[in-house]
Amino acid sequence: MGKTFAGARLRRLREDRGLSQAALARLIELSPSYLNQLEHDARPLTVPVLLRLTEAFGVDAGYFAPPDTARLTADLRDALGEELTAGRLTPGDLDDLAARLPAVARVLTDLGRGRRAAAEQLALLVGERGPTVDTARTPHEQVREFFYRRRNYVHELDLAAEELAIAIGLRRGGVRTVLAERLATGHHVRLATGGERLHAYDPGTRVLRLSDRLRPGQQAFRMATQLAYLEHDGLLGELAAQEGPEGSAARALTRIGLANYFAAALVLPYRAFHAEAEAARYDIEHLADHFGLGYETVCHRLSTLQRPGLRGVPFSFVRVDRAGNVSKRQSATDFHFSRTGGTCPLWNVYETFAAPGRVHVQVAGMPDGRRYLWTARAVTRSPGGWGRPGKTFAIGLGCELRHAHRLVYSAGLDLGDEGAATPIGLGCKVCERPACPQRSAPAVGVPLVIDEHTSTFVPYPARAEPEGRAADA
Repeated sequence: MGKTFAGARLRRLREDRGLSQAALARLIELSPSYLNQLEHDARPLTVPVLLRLTEAFGVDAGYFAPPDTARLTADLRDALGEELTAGRLTPGDLDDLAARLPAVARVLTDLGRGRRAAAEQLALLVGERGPTVDTARTPHEQVREFFYRRRNYVHELDLAAEELAIAIGLRRGGVRTVLAERLATGHHVRLATGGERLHAYDPGTRVLRLSDRLRPGQQAFRMATQLAYLEHDGLLGELAAQEGPEGSAARALTRIGLANYFAAALVLPYRAFHAEAEAARYDIEHLADHFGLGYETVCHRLSTLQRPGLRGVPFSFVRVDRAGNVSKRQSATDFHFSRTGGTCPLWNVYETFAAPGRVHVQVAGMPDGRRYLWTARAVTRSPGGWGRPGKTFAIGLGCELRHAHRLVYSAGLDLGDEGAATPIGLGCKVCERPACPQRSAPAVGVPLVIDEHTSTFVPYPARAEPEGRAADA
């Protein structure tokens, strides 16, 4: 066992249980001075002490494991970028804060975002409608963060959905029929087709109307979503209650997101889907064909396979339109894109629009040195009828490179060649790559080199230390 320092976590656990240092020291048979040194990271945890702590507090040893703080550090960099670039904080400060005091780091992240949201609102009120940064924490953003905090896995709902799938005898090839039987016999819900909406449920008549433009797999998903409300309304409400008061938009949207999560877990039960994904080496198109569901639905479900004891590859899932707007982002990994400044134009999701229908593969390198394997494909949705505008999105699914050998998409790639990775960033306004020729905006808080007598390949040459380095770029 390597040296593990967990002073902040130990201190917080002790305080949560209402114990003094002396009381805990007696409980685990240590001297108060030794415990004090543990809590201040002057001593590492040893295996015997770790075993005593887990027994005394009834927690798993993983509670004291060194945390993977990349996500939290990226959030801090996003929220406190101005302080960082002004020199009041250093990257080391953020790393240390995320590792030692994660609760404080999350509070500072929320405060930093709130401050910028207030500045944005003030700018709008006074009529300053220039290129400001949209950082307001919208209800949709709250829902994204709800799933982000849980690494896109909701254990209670996943188990409930799998139990229901077993109870009603859900089987591949007969999903829609079985769901229709459950709705009819279990809830007296009648199915109908037609109308302009994708689906509409009338509680009074107990009629679920599905658009005839939906494919069978899409109809099954809508039916499964309705079953979430009918079978587990209380659980949905309990989970969503954390996101706002009754009647708030954030709470209502969280309920919808949870119902959709349940639906995916019902039509793609965890164990069966996980087993097929592993056997097929996460071949998305094979899984979509095997289960009779859409490419996006399969990708989204793959990003949720984080059940303890039966984990799949931890993926990040993203849906992006042609303009670079991210309409969905869920992550079981530490991959992070900034909430400000859009996404990186070097990311392979944008290549998909030029060659729709083909899966694009990219090894991407982040500024922190982490590398990821990304797959991306464009999907198109048509409302039907000539001349009616449809929707086209790029669906991205990525994992850390250490998991890439488990994916069919890694075949033929030299995963050990660090130079082959495409250097991407967190979004132009917070990106740490000053020499990127694709940059669309200057980095927030970074002074520029402005010289009417010179020009560079870099759109926004930044002043560096020592001065003059930016001009050499």
